[in-house]
Amino acid sequence: MNRWLHLFFALFPLAALAQGGGEDLLMPEQAFRLESAATPAGVRLEWRIAEGYYLYRDKFRFDVKRGDATLGQPILPDGKVIEDEFFGAMEIYRDAVAVDLPVSGDAGDAFSLEVTSQGCADIGVCYPPQKTVLDLTVPAAAAAPARLPLDLGNDDANEFLPPDEAFRPSLHAVGDGVVEARWQIAEGYYLYRDKFQFALLEPPGAVLGDAQLPPGELKEDPLFGEVAVFHDEVVARLPVSMPADADRLRLKVGYQGCAEAGICYPPSTRELTVVVAGSADLGVAAGAGAATAAVAVEDEPVAEQDRLATLLEESPVWAVLAFFVAGLLLAFTPCVFPMIPILSGIIVGQGSQITTRRAFTLSLVYVLAMAFTYTVAGVVAGLAGANIQAALQNPWVLTTFAAVFVALAMSMFGYYDLQIPASWQARLAEISNRQKGGGLIGVAVMGLLSALIVGPCVAPPLAGALIVIGQKGDPVLGGVALFALSMGMGAPLVAMGTLEGKVLPRAGAWMNAVKHVFGVLMLAVALYLLDRVLPGVIIMLLWAALLIVSAIYMGALEPLGKDASGYRKLWKGLGLVFLVYGGLLLVGASGGSNDLFQPLKGMAAASSGPAGSAQQEGLQFRKVKGVEGLEAELQAAAAEGKPVMLDFYADWCISCVELERFTWPDPEVQKSLEGVVLLKADVTANDDKDKALLKEFGLFGPPAILFFGPDGEERRGYRLVGFINAEDFVAHARRAVPDA
Repeated sequence: MNRWLHLFFALFPLAALAQGGGEDLLMPEQAFRLESAATPAGVRLEWRIAEGYYLYRDKFRFDVKRGDATLGQPILPDGKVIEDEFFGAMEIYRDAVAVDLPVSGDAGDAFSLEVTSQGCADIGVCYPPQKTVLDLTVPAAAAAPARLPLDLGNDDANEFLPPDEAFRPSLHAVGDGVVEARWQIAEGYYLYRDKFQFALLEPPGAVLGDAQLPPGELKEDPLFGEVAVFHDEVVARLPVSMPADADRLRLKVGYQGCAEAGICYPPSTRELTVVVAGSADLGVAAGAGAATAAVAVEDEPVAEQDRLATLLEESPVWAVLAFFVAGLLLAFTPCVFPMIPILSGIIVGQGSQITTRRAFTLSLVYVLAMAFTYTVAGVVAGLAGANIQAALQNPWVLTTFAAVFVALAMSMFGYYDLQIPASWQARLAEISNRQKGGGLIGVAVMGLLSALIVGPCVAPPLAGALIVIGQKGDPVLGGVALFALSMGMGAPLVAMGTLEGKVLPRAGAWMNAVKHVFGVLMLAVALYLLDRVLPGVIIMLLWAALLIVSAIYMGALEPLGKDASGYRKLWKGLGLVFLVYGGLLLVGASGGSNDLFQPLKGMAAASSGPAGSAQQEGLQFRKVKGVEGLEAELQAAAAEGKPVMLDFYADWCISCVELERFTWPDPEVQKSLEGVVLLKADVTANDDKDKALLKEFGLFGPPAILFFGPDGEERRGYRLVGFINAEDFVAHARRAVPDA
């Protein structure tokens, strides 16, 4: 029936609009916004497709209705294949699509172009074919066969290689004050000889001589006539004269090339850095007063997540093992710590009858559910460019699950037993064993929730796997890497859970005491979640209350008897520590502090005068919102000739909070960023502008730190993902922004 409705709405637009409810279904010109722009060889047609709508690839038609212009074969990117309810397997476009249409004729002649397209809405409504007439003129270069710029911003730019893969530049030191710039050119591509450019960026006082290039091969180009080009490889020799005390050389190289299939790339530029190895050859350049120094190349760095993505493609087996080891290391980060009391609470909740085998089974089920969920969420994030975990970090979801952990804690304290209704138990008994709180189904659900809610951290291994999924188009390989990463994170949890099942007391007051301890830990997990929702002062007060009340139950205020055991003394000692620290949190909160680890820090800074206040403030970031806001700031910085650092931050990102607490306040970090424009993109809300900004840079969530040169271009190789300590950051920043 649905198939016939689909056809009905495809054929009768008025019925389709009525079915859509008017307010919910966009008019076709709103759902598919068409824009046109002239190109050197024709016209580019670009559709902006509203969310929840798509266009069919094979429904495009282009016809000249007026004038003598001749149309060539349109160049369309590959679409996404879906199983259409009526038409079967179809290629479609979402979000946006650009079509390059070659046009030939007499330059300047006017003509009318009729453009036909057809699309649908996800709710099951299809529009009839839409026809739009555009009044255009034949471009000056369009009399020749089409040679159109490649849309490098389009992820669907079908079979053509990205420019960095088609043309791979590198530098090599050859001595005698000469460096060689070398390009490896992919088969079926070529570089123009007369498009090479070389500029010296640093150091001051250095002199760059004229580049020496081979003659090249003559080629009859449809746009430029007879030109010299290079296939396979080209080497440019560059004489360099430098001051004797200079220790690095930075060049900007420009080049342009094409594919034999008829697509030309826009001009490309790259910055290449060279480090001086010594001054063995000290010839002085004429009129420069500078010594010629031998140079050695410092390869342009590759960001850690990009190295991992490359490793995953080139050596999948070793890479999967590397991802498992990376997961082991991530298991000891703050993002995974909350999972320890969750799993321990599940095992303790089994009571005194828990066995080692049962504890191992529960732990394994918890970790497998966590790993499966983490993998699926990662694959979806890579393919869709949307982070499911980030989407769940909103106040309602976090508050709900905090309440769940409070309920679990109350159960640990013995106020009630968490158990599903008897009627449900009877039904489940027909399928499997009787389930109750802590059973396999409940444990799997808790593992699922833990993966989605507790630890939404983005680290280099995770980012590397997402690059393979989203940018390289291999969800299977990326998913395997994510699963290995998750199992590495979960391996210590399995070991700890099994050990707890072995050492837990079997009966008596000891068991009750253990359950009470894990009840407190469950409350701590609830506060961990609420920390992303409530103001810092409120969180400090809640932590203070938890510590002080726990201290009282531990007997911190009760006298020790003469015959008190060592255990009793230890218990009271810990209680006193909790009591004192809880009191410090109260004092700090009353003074306006929101730092759990340094509750009196704000008061100390205030008492030390202006210097202390300045130290407390740390780095001063300017907040940016969305792609447009960032572009405006980058243009302003470029006008001043200043480099830029962009910090992606969110309140629910634990690693972001670590950077705020431990890295940015460091004096050496602040010194290393003097002269750098500091920008912060707060993506806590995870709204459309935040998602668009993350997607602009191929990011799936915070934390991420990006560096831009004075020209406003990102230095991709210096990108950081995840937490980095102050010492390592200082060394990294001095390489990333040496001209600050």
